[in-house]
Order: sequence, then structure tokens, then C-alpha cells
Amino acid sequence: MQRGQGGPGGPAGQAAQVAAHGAGAPASAGSPGAPGTAGAAMRPAGPAGAAAAARGQAPRPLAAAPSRQAKGETAPAPMPDLDTLDIDQLREQVSGCTACGLCNGRRHAVFGDGALPARWMVVGEAPGEQEDRQGLPFVGRSGQLLDAMLASVGMTRRDDVFIANVIKCRPPGNRNPKPEEIAACSPYLMRQIALLKPERILVLGRFAAQTLLGTDAAVGSLRGRVHTLRTDEGREIPVVVSYHPAYLLRSPSEKARSWKDLRLAVAGA
Repeated sequence: MQRGQGGPGGPAGQAAQVAAHGAGAPASAGSPGAPGTAGAAMRPAGPAGAAAAARGQAPRPLAAAPSRQAKGETAPAPMPDLDTLDIDQLREQVSGCTACGLCNGRRHAVFGDGALPARWMVVGEAPGEQEDRQGLPFVGRSGQLLDAMLASVGMTRRDDVFIANVIKCRPPGNRNPKPEEIAACSPYLMRQIALLKPERILVLGRFAAQTLLGTDAAVGSLRGRVHTLRTDEGREIPVVVSYHPAYLLRSPSEKARSWKDLRLAVAGA
């Protein structure tokens, strides 16, 4: 994925109730802080707020069918009840998903890859060209950098980490995901989290952070502290936000901050 934006962005929906703990670690120098409200429920923001409702509070979101569907394109299909699916069934469902229009241009849906069970989850934004070709997340230069980052704290995707994206199909031309695409796809990510039960989640990039934490804040204001993802099962998972490897390849000076984020993730809450 060659998106990896770290700057401010538009609205992203709530995927879960989130509390930010400023005491988890001091904000890194030069990184602006954002006030957190410990224990407060976040309200859904924008179209992707349907993702929160999809996790049991209301029927799962359906991507709106286009008013004029192009010839040969697959119409969006309703999302099944994901809560009954195990990891293999979920993988099969993702591979054949037609919940939004991205299915029409994909080579492969990218479910995720890594250790099962996993100590950590790494959550990115969406597949890029090489991910779409290979059906695997974080390949190419971004994947190599991510693997090196994980190795620096003694982790590997084979033994310790499961890597997934919010969006499972590549947006055309690596454009930003649309709110309705995030709303249609984020229930898959939430089910992956529920099944894998990771000890930590490392979130890479603006859209992934905004979706999982239910905020419009920029990466720079979210990193440097530990957030908490509260699952429907009552678990509280520490979440650390950092820059996407593609952004780090373009901005090598930010690697020092990413190293601090990794150390924060290792330390946990």
C-alpha cells in the first residue's frame, strides 16, 4: 500500500468505543497532543459510523447501490452475520465479498496474513497494487520496512503478529477509501480482532487510526500515547498509533518517532 498518509484527514466512523489514556506515555517531542476523555463513549462520526452499529447494536451496514450500475459490475450484497464465523469461514467470506463496489476491480481480496494465534495485530489502511496482485498485506518496500520495524522489537509476522487492513480490496489507483467502503468493510476487521484476541494493536496510517478509534484526528495527535479498544466481549486492548511505512519511506526523518511508538506498544498500557 503506497498511501500511508500521516496528515489531517476527513471524517471517519466509529468502529468501537475508545478511551485515550494520556498517562500511558508522554507525547513525543514535536508531536501535538489531543485531549482524551478516559472512559467516554465516542459518538459515530460521518458515514463510517455505521461500523459501530454493525458490531451488534444495529443491523450491519450495507453499501448503497449506485443509481446507475455499470454493465458487468457486481451489485453490492448484504453483509451476513459475521459473529457466527470462525477464522477460516471469515477468510472465505472476505474472498468472495461483494458488499461494496471495490469488488469489481480487485484481483484478490486481502484478508490478512501472519501468526495464528497472534500476540499483536498490525492494522493498515488498504491493499496497494502489489498486495492486490499477491493477495497478501504489506508486501514490497513498505512490507520490508514493516518487517524490519517489528524485528527491532523482537517480533515477526510468522510467529507473533497478524497483519490486516481496514479495507480488504484495493481502491482504484490507490485513492483514499470512501466512507461507504470503510463502513462496508470494517465489520470484517472487528471480527478478526474478536477472533484473534490480540494483546496489542499497532495501527498504521490515518484512515486505519480514524476508523478504529472513531475520530477525525490526525496521526500526529494520536500517536505518543496508548488508546484502549473496548470489544463487545468486554476486553480492553491497548492500541498504539504510528505512521504508515509508506509515509516513512517518503519521510525518513519520522522514523525516530515510529521507533518511540514501537517501544510504547511493547510497554503497553
